[in-house]
Amino acid sequence: MRLPLCVLLALAVTAGSVTAANWPQFRGVGGNGLAESSQPLPTNIGPDSKHIAWKVPFPPGHSSPVLYGDRLFLTAVRDKALVTIAVDRTNGKLLWEREAPYKSLEEIHSIGSHAQPSPATDGKLVVSLFGSSGLYCHSVDGKLLWTRKMGPFNNDFGAGTSPVIVDDLVLTVQDHDTNSFLAAYDKRTGKLAWKTDRSEFPRNYCSPVIWTVAGKKQVIVAATLRVVGYDLATGKELWTVRGLSRSVCNTPVIGGDGKLYVAGWARGGDIDERISVDPFAKMIAALDKNNNGTLERPELEKGHAIERRFPQVDRDKTGSITRAEYEYYRNLFDVARNVVLAIRPGASGDATKTHVAWEYRRHIPFCASPLFFNQTVFTVKDGGILTSLDARSGKALQTKRVPGAGNYYSSPVAGDGKIYLLDQKGRLSVISGRGKWKVLHRAQFGEETYATPALVDGRIYLRTNGHLYCFK
Repeated sequence: MRLPLCVLLALAVTAGSVTAANWPQFRGVGGNGLAESSQPLPTNIGPDSKHIAWKVPFPPGHSSPVLYGDRLFLTAVRDKALVTIAVDRTNGKLLWEREAPYKSLEEIHSIGSHAQPSPATDGKLVVSLFGSSGLYCHSVDGKLLWTRKMGPFNNDFGAGTSPVIVDDLVLTVQDHDTNSFLAAYDKRTGKLAWKTDRSEFPRNYCSPVIWTVAGKKQVIVAATLRVVGYDLATGKELWTVRGLSRSVCNTPVIGGDGKLYVAGWARGGDIDERISVDPFAKMIAALDKNNNGTLERPELEKGHAIERRFPQVDRDKTGSITRAEYEYYRNLFDVARNVVLAIRPGASGDATKTHVAWEYRRHIPFCASPLFFNQTVFTVKDGGILTSLDARSGKALQTKRVPGAGNYYSSPVAGDGKIYLLDQKGRLSVISGRGKWKVLHRAQFGEETYATPALVDGRIYLRTNGHLYCFK
């Protein structure tokens, strides 16, 4: 029996809405931080809000919630166990919990977590990454399908980038002080499809994003001094744009206008705040007390730019800084640029001079990723400094401080004309999603917050370091 056209169209719309009603990776569909549904989202949310659909205690971790169908997935640390957790998104009830075994926990940042990367799901499987243990793939019902051992990585801040599932591949980029790489694994078996060496890059924390240009998918990774586009099929580098910061902790976003927006900040890279250090020859002549031709930490002045970053500069972790290691970082200080870049599609080779649409050098975010919303690029810098930029020209439209004036590890997300921001201290700001924005609501959750909220079907799923909330 043939169905009437109107019925077929209705089914098509329904199927599209089912697909859209998911948040399958860090920052949702495509990693763009936007609600796919047009359903209204609550504004006045908080720990005592009337909009709470459910609230459950939850073990700590920095990963952000991902959702598919009726399930929500997160990673956490429960009594020193590294776990992947599935809950029912309608009521917050635990569905299953699976542990990732490890031999020892690697060193992490003083405010870090051993559950930092967000999981990824395609509705059939869920992939989690733990630096101490590796990559784990479970069915959405909790059956272990495969594992890939990796880590502990050579990085005293731990692992932080989130995996991405695209087509039949699981992608992960791991930029650490040594042995950095980008890799693709078969999502059904865990078998390595390809691996690209990135040993030129030290530690960075950009998760990969997929940019489809002229019908072909590219893997985009922003890192030390440059952003790179790789061929999804082979891992081969296709293009690069230079002129980024010394390290990159946020993830680029592909705007609804087809351009790529990249931000990177590290201390010493601002226009009016530069770091400069003496050449190695001068330092070694003055400070090499044991005459071994290298620099050890006790030989350096406390608080010196190199001493403060000794574990990063000493990339091979020998306890000594060689001439090559020192000069590499001295060059980074000299050339690094804190910046927001807008990049046009269609690049090939070195596209620094050909495909940068505009750049902006003020109020650059450290960890919070940029947001493209209503033809505007929003960035939030530590201290709660929110800047809106015209996506067409890069012109600053407004820069003001929001109520949450702390550090930002959570990235902004938007839907229903509103943008949601959370600082480290659990202070929420809801603003209007326009270039000339205004504050609509503020709240204090009373717990530290590192995770980025998920916006699905008119609901907001928000994780603090002690609870998981659903608002409607």
